[in-house]
Amino acid sequence: MRQAGRYLPEYRALRAEKGGFLALATDPEAAAEVTVQPIRRFGFDGAILFSDILMVPWALGQALSFGAGEGPALTPALVDHALAGLQAAPERLDAVYATVARVAPMLPAETTFLGFAGSPWTVATYMVAGHGSRDQGETRRFAYADPGAFGEIIDAIAKSTIEYLSRQIEEGVEAVQLFDSWSGSLSPAQFERWVIAPTAGIVTALHARHPGVPVIGFPKGAGGKLPAYARETGADAIGVDETVDPVWAHTSLPEGLPVQGNLDPLALIAGGADLDKAATHIIDAFAGRPHVFNLGHGILQDTPIAHVERLLAHVRRAR
Repeated sequence: MRQAGRYLPEYRALRAEKGGFLALATDPEAAAEVTVQPIRRFGFDGAILFSDILMVPWALGQALSFGAGEGPALTPALVDHALAGLQAAPERLDAVYATVARVAPMLPAETTFLGFAGSPWTVATYMVAGHGSRDQGETRRFAYADPGAFGEIIDAIAKSTIEYLSRQIEEGVEAVQLFDSWSGSLSPAQFERWVIAPTAGIVTALHARHPGVPVIGFPKGAGGKLPAYARETGADAIGVDETVDPVWAHTSLPEGLPVQGNLDPLALIAGGADLDKAATHIIDAFAGRPHVFNLGHGILQDTPIAHVERLLAHVRRAR
């Protein structure tokens, strides 16, 4: 859950030196350093590759930029530009593979190395609109108006994602995660079509190529659609966001399916006894199944380091 960077002074110093996010993410030496910084400081059980979900559309031929305070931008936006007009540039992903190869031998033997990619729906929302949005309205309209053209975009993303994650595995990651950050904006029928179906295809392909390598699915905002996602995608574990009641999740998800989550990032910022209480509630709720304790979404940049240390101590005492 983006444990690397942002709230760490050593990350901010390196990013300032490199001059921007994309320059940092495409420099294997620097990206490897960012990946291992949280492991050095906190000894997390898992190291998460430092990269971005928009590397795939960049490799599919869109121009990618990160404006200060503006978020990422992709051009040309596919809402008014054909997918076939893009010139694929798969070599843009070479820096990511080089980062993975550099990080793998740097990690302690007990630290799991996780790679990731964006899920097709979430990646498509950026490719179609050219930027992020609150409700993904432009992409949802596009999907309803021209499901054939939108399906081609989803298929292209899924195909590229299979290759992308497969190469990450070949270079040294031990598990991969699919982030569907905007899946909560879809109706049940659209969720089945644009989230579950392409995710299931990716999971099936990765299982066939890399038996035994776990694939974690994280459909943020899925809520009541989580059980269907868990049953139908074939994911080996499910990420649960902070809006989901862990007691409900434990009783509703398939028995024995590992879960990941789901502390509210704002609870971590608040700290104190309420942080301990929230963590204990999650640990107790998932005590009957395999559980990777984690945040329900990305760590925020104003998170006090002392609060991270307190949470880690609390969780480790509860093991």
